[in-house]
Amino acid sequence: MQASPSPVLSVVVPVRNEADNIIPLIEEIHAALEGAHAFEVIYVNDGSSDATADRLAEARTRFPRLRVMTHRVSCGQSTAIRTGAEAARGTWIVTLDGDGQNDPADIPALVRIAIEDATGRVHLVTGIRAKRQDNWLRRVSSRVANTVRQALLRDGVSDTGCGLKVMRRDAFLRLPYFDHMHRYYPALIIRGGGAIRCVPVNHRPRLRGTSNYGLFDRLWVGITDLFGVAWLARRAKRPDIAPES
Repeated sequence: MQASPSPVLSVVVPVRNEADNIIPLIEEIHAALEGAHAFEVIYVNDGSSDATADRLAEARTRFPRLRVMTHRVSCGQSTAIRTGAEAARGTWIVTLDGDGQNDPADIPALVRIAIEDATGRVHLVTGIRAKRQDNWLRRVSSRVANTVRQALLRDGVSDTGCGLKVMRRDAFLRLPYFDHMHRYYPALIIRGGGAIRCVPVNHRPRLRGTSNYGLFDRLWVGITDLFGVAWLARRAKRPDIAPES
């Protein structure tokens, strides 16, 4: 079956050196979404040096909805997501990590909340990992980072590190772009006038491979970005415009 010319959903998966996770995760994504909304799957190969490219080439022969974008050198997770979003044809972007820890079976619930929103203001539905399956260092570092972020940004999200999100593509592309921005999507969406919803989701242990976006990338760089996002948020102005006379 060929990809719809006008998919409703574009599933964007950034990957770097995740060769062993490519086929299993693509199979799960298709199983979760088959028979629902028209969708496409966009993998962004972020400068992998393992067999990721070969696995993606193999997957394309099996899954006609699959599209592959490639960074010749690694640019990081936020840039990979941006590349996928710019290439996407769907109204809604679904993001999830390429390591298999996000459960694709949770996607339909998030999509339903986004699409059925009667107000039209929900631009982001984000997963909240109810029972994280990570080691103690990752859990503690995330808890500290989330506490500090919440104190400054007050975005109402207890877990911005969850990769499973559903966003309006047009709203996403209007966000100010900068490296490492993916952990600040909720605050940036709110700054732009959109509403967000949070949904508890499953989180699974990593079964294959090792993490390729490390603690330094998530924690120390994030501290610098946090103050920049707080500066942006406090300077957002949304005028109440009267009807044109």
